[in-house]
Amino acid sequence: MTSIPRKLWEHPDPQSTRMAHFQRQLEKSTSQKFNTFHDMHQYSIQNRSTFWEFCWDYFQLIHEGTYKQVVDESARMDSIPEWFTGVRLNFAENLLFSSGKTKTGKEDDKIAVSEVREGAAHELTHLTWGELRRRTGALVQAMKANGVVRGDRIALCASNSIDTLLVFLASTALGAIFSSSSTDMGVKGILDRLLQIKPRWLFMDDFAIYNGKMIDLRPKIRDIVQGMGSVIEFQGVISQSRFSLPADVSDISRTQTWSEYHSKAGGNEKLEFERIGFREPFLIVYSSGTTGQPKCIVHSVGGVLLNSSKEGNLHSELGPDSVALQYTTTGWIMYMSAVQTLLFGARVVLYDGSPFLPDITALVTLAAQEKVTHFGISPRWLHELQQAKIKPRELVDLSSLRVVTSTGMVLRDALFEWFYDEGFPARARLNNISGGTDLAASFATSNPISPVYIGGCAGGSLGIPVGVFDSIIEGGDGTKGIPMAEGEPGELVATAAFPTMPTMFWGDQDGKKYFDAYFSRFDNVWTHGDFVSIHPVTKQILFHGRADGVLNPSGVRFGSAEIYRVIEGQFSPEIADSICVGQRRPTDTDERVMLFLLMKPGVLFSPDLVARVKTAIRSELSARHVPMWTTVNGKKVETPLKKIVSGQVVKPSGTLLNPGSLEFYYRFAEVEKLRENKL
Repeated sequence: MTSIPRKLWEHPDPQSTRMAHFQRQLEKSTSQKFNTFHDMHQYSIQNRSTFWEFCWDYFQLIHEGTYKQVVDESARMDSIPEWFTGVRLNFAENLLFSSGKTKTGKEDDKIAVSEVREGAAHELTHLTWGELRRRTGALVQAMKANGVVRGDRIALCASNSIDTLLVFLASTALGAIFSSSSTDMGVKGILDRLLQIKPRWLFMDDFAIYNGKMIDLRPKIRDIVQGMGSVIEFQGVISQSRFSLPADVSDISRTQTWSEYHSKAGGNEKLEFERIGFREPFLIVYSSGTTGQPKCIVHSVGGVLLNSSKEGNLHSELGPDSVALQYTTTGWIMYMSAVQTLLFGARVVLYDGSPFLPDITALVTLAAQEKVTHFGISPRWLHELQQAKIKPRELVDLSSLRVVTSTGMVLRDALFEWFYDEGFPARARLNNISGGTDLAASFATSNPISPVYIGGCAGGSLGIPVGVFDSIIEGGDGTKGIPMAEGEPGELVATAAFPTMPTMFWGDQDGKKYFDAYFSRFDNVWTHGDFVSIHPVTKQILFHGRADGVLNPSGVRFGSAEIYRVIEGQFSPEIADSICVGQRRPTDTDERVMLFLLMKPGVLFSPDLVARVKTAIRSELSARHVPMWTTVNGKKVETPLKKIVSGQVVKPSGTLLNPGSLEFYYRFAEVEKLRENKL
């Protein structure tokens, strides 16, 4: 008999939610009856054209043109079928004027965006809707005066600030394609991206602040300009002032200040929008690139706007009375998630810096101060609060909080319980989500009409077809995947096309990189790389780790996250971080598990610690989970490490903070030759 995990939350009046209203309207439109959210989800993925056409009519995005067909459902998924051909729309226009917002200026005095820097929770900069539109219009005209046209790439390397938001809005207003990176990325990592997409302009902060330190970015600007010297399309850098006075960039070639760039517009602030085809690109994001040049993933304006309307309005219940704070850098897909809350008339709070300054309660204090309703964080942040014995609900007033979204890594069961038993108000919904950069959407998320149970994600995202295939199958050209029974773990796949599939990889002329990334494993099925299972009763989607990091000693499959849960739960005073991978070399008959530990300062790695770790893993999991080898390590990058210890040579990319750290692991490809005292 399948056990049902502990129920932690359910809505006191689910029929009052937007999801329930949507369900009633969908039932009326289709003459269907959905007894549960899961029933509605199944309908949405089995009747994709009908479902997404209903969404199109329901959410009323600003657009022009008409379509004859939603999508060709007979087309192969790996052909990347087109959606809503004939429709034209604009990303910035919908963020600035949709969802009840009007061009009459009636809400112009309402705050649209707030910005706060590290260590200054009480010192926010605010922009009203009127000011946001005016300043976006001014930058639109500056970009036009500096030659920006539809289809140009506009790159950014900057903090999560109002200026950064303006660049995003102005770029997409003109039909240009926006791409952003975080300032903490190395020059090589930035150039790995820029040299592929060939932007017309790069907007870049002159200074950065993190962990209480001010970092002069002008040497990095100089190196980037030099590295872009051969790119004909590249016109130069616009230096964004991070503090009150702009830094002097007069001695850096092809670089000008924000005010100099604006001056060419002659004070014109007219806000204009270039509507582009549903499938046309507006955003480029990047794969992690841990073992090579990052892939430039291109997202369509229509796919993202339509899916974001569905996820934000229904799954997250964002609206004009919402205040959203998402902790993120500009180099992560969650930056777009934060910005697009404007689509619903919500106020977005932009935070720049470390979440632990002036102390670990910084974000909690800010959330209380700004009466945040939707709060986005990571499992690691929750873990740090738990370890520090911080109970936010006892520390500050979080009565406004409705949804806390967690993403970025597996959320362990103990944090689910801590969240409700000790950490946060019981009425807040813990929205554990998973999806990512590749699809600019969620495969799994929660919703207001389904309960939250311990573990995983509450269910699927409407309209996104999700399945679980046998991960042991090697796969290859034409290989048919085998679905796993509910409750059995396997590879997360998408079994049919959905609107937010990337339109292409930039520079991938023949589409081979795209095909290899998602479709080379199973025939006509998107393989995502996560190791998951679906609960037979609750329909939770449970994430066990990356499929590439799935451990399979003696045929017993489990995810690395299970090992991390034990380490974090029992050894956090001694162990700062860990990484667990499987080793299977060409000569090996079975896979064995290797665990690398990063010790906290002042703590020695010892045989006693190894014994205690193994005992804890054996006790909490099983003898099969116990690593064969336990060693001291550095950076957490599972996929390249697994390849290295299995005898392959890996070429690291600039996205790694310390690419040379991978050299440490090559010795473990012949681990038997290492003496015990060198482990």
